Amino acid sequence: MSHESVKEYYGETLQSSADLQTNACCTAGDVPAHLKTVLAKIHDDVLAKYYGCGLIAPDALKGARILDLGSGSGRDVYALAGLVGESGHVVGVDMTDAQLDVARAHQDYHAQAFGYAKPNTEFHKGYIEKLDELPLEAGTFDIIVSNCVLNLAMDKEAVLRGAYNLLKPGGEMYFSDVYADRRMPKELIGDKVLYGECLSGALYWNDFENMAKRVGFHDPRLVEDRVLTIENPEIEAKVGNIGFTSATYRLFKIDGLEPACEDYGQAVIYKGTIAECPNTFTLDKHHEIEAGKVFPVCGNTYRMLNESRFAAHFEFIGNWDTHYGLFGDCGGETPFDGPVEGDAATSGSCC
Repeated sequence: MSHESVKEYYGETLQSSADLQTNACCTAGDVPAHLKTVLAKIHDDVLAKYYGCGLIAPDALKGARILDLGSGSGRDVYALAGLVGESGHVVGVDMTDAQLDVARAHQDYHAQAFGYAKPNTEFHKGYIEKLDELPLEAGTFDIIVSNCVLNLAMDKEAVLRGAYNLLKPGGEMYFSDVYADRRMPKELIGDKVLYGECLSGALYWNDFENMAKRVGFHDPRLVEDRVLTIENPEIEAKVGNIGFTSATYRLFKIDGLEPACEDYGQAVIYKGTIAECPNTFTLDKHHEIEAGKVFPVCGNTYRMLNESRFAAHFEFIGNWDTHYGLFGDCGGETPFDGPVEGDAATSGSCC
């Protein structure tokens, strides 16, 4: 597979989302009201050239500097531009001229639609595997997003490494993509339709998590996931028993996160001050934090909240003085079975 094949698929083969042969490029769930408001202001030409559905938009974006990888016609860039406000800035990167032409043609339109004095967007042509070759300064982005794009990259680890370098300390990569339940056979990777449909380029999920850790994202957090139903008999026959999942992850750039979730007796209290989620803040699939309630957390979660843009929205309880072992229901399980009642071998050394 090559960049040229992907460019051809998204620049010529597809003319609209209706041309997609599977539902792999779609994110599930209803669009929240605050996102519907900004999406309603997106130009029709931009929407017509958007190949997918859903919107990758984490909470607390006001004033943020955001990078969208694989920005296409600019739909997500412009939606995010409406969410970050006039003081924020959103940058899109894409490799397809046809898509970039649509995106760039509507910068002034969207600035006026959102009531801004000037556009708070910019677009660059380039490969997401080579972010270091673009005029983007390292350590300057609060958030990096992508919507079903990582699977299309030729060198996925290079994408993650580039994203890590561009993020500020405490910044996050928040993105949705497709994952497989096993490593992809080589003969499927070379299928242009399967690759363009976001299937045969999908990473085995365990390889992805290990890859993220290698580049510095030491504790990947799964936010949500759903099993993909391809709903195309011909493509289903090609992929056979391979299972696919659409998943949203958040990866924080925080040095020194521990490999497991460790218990230091810490807790947080969510103040309820993020406009989009006044009652409950969702960090990930296992951390839904109700406003006003003391919520015990592991050391990694404590740091993710305390050293990111979310810090102002929480009260923090505890310190690092005492370690209590693995955090219950979060840090995995001890490899040891523990003593068995009546087992003499547990009463002393047997070396």
